[in-house]
Amino acid sequence: MQQIAYPFSIDGQGRAAGATYEQHIRQMIEQVLFTNSGERVNRPDFGCGILQLIFAPNSDELAAATQFLIQGSLDQWLGDLIQVSRLEVVNDDARLEITVRYTIRQTQQPQVATFSREV
Repeated sequence: MQQIAYPFSIDGQGRAAGATYEQHIRQMIEQVLFTNSGERVNRPDFGCGILQLIFAPNSDELAAATQFLIQGSLDQWLGDLIQVSRLEVVNDDARLEITVRYTIRQTQQPQVATFSREV
């Protein structure tokens, strides 16, 4: 079954672009990671707000806190869909790179997804 792709776009046939189940799961992870709390009107607690941490001073404590924040958000919002096995966060100046190793519960397929943002 096709899911609607994120970000929303129109395909070559003039319809909403689709995504496979695996792509949809990856896109949902991206939404959780880069949505700030309060950004969604009907779900103000959605997301994890890590973009606010980019300009915090780099330290081992910040890296640990960021990983804890991400793990908690992924468990809360996608815990019924994925099992996170490993999480790596690299904060380099204004660039944030997150690598998530996870298993899709429905298919038991291991996946690796890397996300990055620059501000």
